[in-house]
Amino acid sequence: MATGREFDVIVYGATGYTGRLVAEYLSKQYGVGGDLKWAMAGRSADKLAAVRDEIGAPADTPFVVADANDPASLKAMAERAGAIATTVGPYQLYGEDVVAACVDAGTDYVDLCGEPGWMHEMIGKYETKAQASGARIVFSCGFDSIPFDLGVWFTQEAAKEKFGAPVPRIKGRVRKMQGTFSGGTFASFKETMAAVGRDPSLIKVLQNPFALSGGFTGPDQPHGMAAVEDEDIGSWSAPFIMASINTKNVHRSNALMGHAYGKDFVYDEMMLTGPGDKGKAMAEGMASTNMMGGDGPAPGEGPTKEERENGFYDVMFYGIAADGGVVVTGVTGDKDPGYGSTSKMLAESAICLVKDDTGTPGGIWTPAPAMGAHLVKRLEANAGLTFKVES
Repeated sequence: MATGREFDVIVYGATGYTGRLVAEYLSKQYGVGGDLKWAMAGRSADKLAAVRDEIGAPADTPFVVADANDPASLKAMAERAGAIATTVGPYQLYGEDVVAACVDAGTDYVDLCGEPGWMHEMIGKYETKAQASGARIVFSCGFDSIPFDLGVWFTQEAAKEKFGAPVPRIKGRVRKMQGTFSGGTFASFKETMAAVGRDPSLIKVLQNPFALSGGFTGPDQPHGMAAVEDEDIGSWSAPFIMASINTKNVHRSNALMGHAYGKDFVYDEMMLTGPGDKGKAMAEGMASTNMMGGDGPAPGEGPTKEERENGFYDVMFYGIAADGGVVVTGVTGDKDPGYGSTSKMLAESAICLVKDDTGTPGGIWTPAPAMGAHLVKRLEANAGLTFKVES
């Protein structure tokens, strides 16, 4: 953990759609000049000033000029911060130099990455260096994958309370969700497909649920690509578009925690569509739809404030013990997942690293082992999330 820096947190990409939401949240939640020292960063001071005025941040909000195409400016930015919260993606195009700068400076780093091929590459190149410098690099601190990674961790904590041991099987099931995927998410998906075209070996990484688990390979996992009937839950389930990244992060968390969930742990994610013929038809229809087809939103585009405010999500985690016992938890968010809730989760993750005594050493982490109960507490207190044991 970097101490004595000019800023606790720098929001890099503050002039982008999601970056400005992060800055707006920090301004309203923490102000400027208080206990949290934070700054907005981007390529243009003029654009930063315009965004500052648009979001109603104080006139004395600090700016840092930094450009993804200028590694020296990224190095200078990293050296001024306890943590960098970056929304500048796709990360496989614009992320590595930021990671490298933070690793070299011993600066903590959080992002919104859902690009497992790039994450796999960064772990191989920078994990040892981050361990040496003390930098905590934490990928996927938005809707992918905090509600799911922390949801599984929270469920296992509940299982230990109820059964005295973790459960070997958890089903993550999205019960309700209203909101849209961001232009950045769509751009990341397109760039990932382009990367596969250049290097077909990436397909193995994308298809392997243990691709981020440091060489560990566990039991076969459900592929989640077809409609299934969850008879124990009483509902049909359809494929969930974020499952391919969330499941990899959950298995990495398990590995980083010394297989706290067990080496036989099985986890999948799907969306509940309801019981009976209607639920089956809906699940099968969703399974046959390419959710990332078409042009999609452009990076920087997003929903209106009203749409963000009216969004929400509700995810169930259904844990099954070896003897058939069941533990059920729920994680909810009070804004649309792709923007409103994601921006708050990213901000609180950065603050958690620099302000809370997590005891986490340097390295490349996922949210649960890096921050665990500390982040759950922050998200419930400040960011509109709930974590509840239901049965």
